[in-house]
Amino acid sequence: MNLKEYRKATKTLDVSIGESVRIIRELQGLSQNELSSLTKIPQSTISAIENDRVNLGVERAKALARALKCHPAVLLFPGWDVNEESVA
Repeated sequence: MNLKEYRKATKTLDVSIGESVRIIRELQGLSQNELSSLTKIPQSTISAIENDRVNLGVERAKALARALKCHPAVLLFPGWDVNEESVA
């Protein structure tokens, strides 16, 4: 596969990182307290992340992604359309 075969990712939705965490958490049927128990991230920090007052960061993204059963990129790059062929 050469570079000409890759398609640039395009932003399809205007969703913040915090909003993506909240949406995925709610789709999983979890409260902030339940997510806190699964991740060992304080509930107050989860609230701050969801309200975009605190940066998510890579380590928190990994912990949240494990608990929410998704890839960390889903949380870190919300609203981006990336198809399988364009993922390295």
